[in-house]
Amino acid sequence: MTIDLAPGRHEGLKLRHPVLVAAGGAGYGNELLEVVADRTPGAIITRSVTREARRGNPAPRMAPVPDGLLSSVGLQNPGLDAVLRRQGPGWASASVPIIVSICAESAEDIAHLARSLDMQPDISGVELNLACPDRSRAGEPIGLDVEASEMATVAARAATDLPLIVKLTASMPDVRSVARAVAAAGADAISAIAPLAALGIANDRRGPQLGTAYGGLSGPALKPIALRVVFEVAQVVRIPVIGCGGISSLDDVLDYLAAGATAVGMATAALADPWLPGQLGADLAEWQRTQGISDPRELVGTALPRTKDRGSLRRGPFRP
Repeated sequence: MTIDLAPGRHEGLKLRHPVLVAAGGAGYGNELLEVVADRTPGAIITRSVTREARRGNPAPRMAPVPDGLLSSVGLQNPGLDAVLRRQGPGWASASVPIIVSICAESAEDIAHLARSLDMQPDISGVELNLACPDRSRAGEPIGLDVEASEMATVAARAATDLPLIVKLTASMPDVRSVARAVAAAGADAISAIAPLAALGIANDRRGPQLGTAYGGLSGPALKPIALRVVFEVAQVVRIPVIGCGGISSLDDVLDYLAAGATAVGMATAALADPWLPGQLGADLAEWQRTQGISDPRELVGTALPRTKDRGSLRRGPFRP
């Protein structure tokens, strides 16, 4: 069931199965690997790391909503150097690829983070989070601007030879334009999508549920939006796509693969059940066996339009 998320790289980014833990679903990964035994995910993407330490957002940081979760943890982390010092020894013995998610507000900081990770022998890849604020654009997320997304990807690509995954935000009106730009700038794979900005109201109705008012919506409520993005992006790029949003069952995995994803990432469900990503990988292998399918690539893109030129999207987004 081995898949490669960076077929254009010399050594690639090979996973034993296509179900991985997305950023935010397992901290920095070491604790999860200590408890899951042989039910390991295909890979682990760490929570986002910044150049300097960040304190994160005020409480409350999480709130349940119908079919999902609102969260606003922020970028709380001890900074890259401390993360490498504390977590690096565990990564050296990890049984799955460790992909470090990075977040920065400038091309300079992106390059610094990517360059520092490039020198670490136990890191298998880098994920560039385009939901991070862009200092040069008054704090707007990088992923809401095509040029800013392209420049961020160029900065990361120039600083590392590690496989580079770029994570998109569905808040961009035409996410396909960003996907094309980051693919042309050197991304080896695209992850779609980051949690979507949303709001919940407190029980006493005297304010929002979260300390920052807005939070990121994740969980099953996000799945139809993420499927739409994967469906669109898979038709305009030739690099692997990782589908993220609301995955908790084998049917969810199969839906994302059909929409064009090469792999899927779980975060919210993995927080509740650390064994689930590995279990779904095993379930997928068993399902393939019963169906007589030896290569998971046979499942990828079965729901995409049957056009000669996959770069031409015949079915556009819904417009009222």
